[in-house]
Amino acid sequence: MGIFLSRDCVKFLTISLCLCKRSPLVSLQFDSVISPKERPFQRYDSKGYRQVVGCIPYRYRETNQSSSIEELEVLLISSQNGHGMLFPKGGWEKGESMEDAARRETREEAGVLGKLQNRLGQWNYKSKRHSIMHEGHMFSFLVEKQLDKWDEKNFRERKWMTVAEARKVCHQEWMMNALDKLVSQLQPLREEEAEETTCT
Repeated sequence: MGIFLSRDCVKFLTISLCLCKRSPLVSLQFDSVISPKERPFQRYDSKGYRQVVGCIPYRYRETNQSSSIEELEVLLISSQNGHGMLFPKGGWEKGESMEDAARRETREEAGVLGKLQNRLGQWNYKSKRHSIMHEGHMFSFLVEKQLDKWDEKNFRERKWMTVAEARKVCHQEWMMNALDKLVSQLQPLREEEAEETTCT
């Protein structure tokens, strides 16, 4: 008789193993315990690429109190190994839509809630951790609420940045392309809103 673990149990065990890997007192290696192909709910495409989904969380911040001008900010999180910043993303699991997976990963990793909006595109890239190919799908995500407590709070930092700041710290080329797509999608919308405000 097999043992069935819920998605939350699997995630808890995975997080625990990641934390163990960082401790100098523990020699257990995460990669030797759970290989990417052993994730029971993980989706793979026809080429064997692991399918991941994520979001670029964004908001508009007033530049100063005396102005109505707002500046676009995006939310980045630290990577699990603590080197570099990235946008929240993770495995697209069987039994959930791509959109639901994007919302879940954004809530679990970045601790924000809001509106999932436009699809930014699909990119293929090689994972630095496991040296396997991924098929990444990204969405824009308008943040409406920032949580004080969330699943990965204890081992991820999150930081709001301007687009210019994000370009300096986000080193993955495909994520930079997704950021460019976000900016190109949002710019015409902001211009339309500005015109409507001027007309009224």
